[in-house]
Amino acid sequence: MSAPVTSQIDWRGVAISITYHKRRWNSNFDHIEVQVIGSGEIPITETGYRSLFVQTLYVAEFGGPQAYVHAWLEHEAQTPQWKKREEAARQLSLF
Repeated sequence: MSAPVTSQIDWRGVAISITYHKRRWNSNFDHIEVQVIGSGEIPITETGYRSLFVQTLYVAEFGGPQAYVHAWLEHEAQTPQWKKREEAARQLSLF
């Protein structure tokens, strides 16, 4: 079992910490923990924290945990719920 690796990415101005556990508990699944650093919102969680178990081969196909999380965020940002939330935030910033 390997030690977890923590890295950071910036997604649309939001700092995000990613903790990656490869082959968690000697299984064929990786464990990814995503946490917003400071303030900001992301489309995969309302609390700023999300834990995900995903098959190891999928993380590898995307090129690693940072690329996987980035693709996940971009995918979820296309949902009507997230687009509505973004539009509401923009409207509030006008006043």
